[in-house]
Amino acid sequence: MRDVATLLEALPYIRDFHGATVVIKYGGAAMDDPRLREEFARDVVLLKYVGMSPVVVHGGGPDITAYMKRLDMPVEFVGGLRVSDEATVEIAKMVLVGKLNTDIVLRIGRHGQPAVGLSGDDGGLLRCSRRSAPGGEDIGFVGQIDHVDPGVINHIARDYIPVVASVGADAEGNSYNVNADEAAAAIAVALRARTAIFLTDVRGWLRDRADAASLIAQATVAEVTAALEGVEGGMRPKLQACVDAVAGGVGAAQIIDGRVEHSLLLELFTDAGIGTKVTA
Repeated sequence: MRDVATLLEALPYIRDFHGATVVIKYGGAAMDDPRLREEFARDVVLLKYVGMSPVVVHGGGPDITAYMKRLDMPVEFVGGLRVSDEATVEIAKMVLVGKLNTDIVLRIGRHGQPAVGLSGDDGGLLRCSRRSAPGGEDIGFVGQIDHVDPGVINHIARDYIPVVASVGADAEGNSYNVNADEAAAAIAVALRARTAIFLTDVRGWLRDRADAASLIAQATVAEVTAALEGVEGGMRPKLQACVDAVAGGVGAAQIIDGRVEHSLLLELFTDAGIGTKVTA
């Protein structure tokens, strides 16, 4: 009876989300832990089977750093952004597109749904220009997303689960590192997604970073915008991505704890949810 109650609780959410596009920014522990990697793939496959249209967007900063160190390449960050010369971008593309993207595609396929790997270069998906660090420093080929053309995703998503690596290019064909949170938000807006979900390694947005019990379960764009100046660390770009997504027309944006098994399903299909939800 407990299992039946769980299914009945999920039913209205499954009905409500049927046919909807959900953009999932994949990263953190959910991407690093072998057990969580498998559970994430199963969850994404389940979303497809119940009639939703999931789109996965991923980064891979720790893996890029690890490969750069193995090659004795300098690793430098300014204002939280990786300083990226041409060699760094080449390594980033090798890791993101050649390794991680393929691994995710194969894992999803192993759990019962075909997936197709993409990068921001494919079909002109992410058109970028060079950005500077917050202090104005030149940090090389770090991309600011100027335009998203969702045509290639819309075409593929009819029959497959798109998996997008967060790199992009400019009109001259130069490649850029792109922040995966920004990419997920921009893609969600372009796809007119029902929701954008950001997996992270904390419970969500906390009033007090030292107190895991101080979770803010729901907030408006205005409330998040007013508080952004006081937010530090990796939560700030995720909150900014939530604001950008919802302000751009996405129905809601959610930050959830990817360390929790099946956190994706718990957030979408239960009354309580488990993270922070940002709405208009």
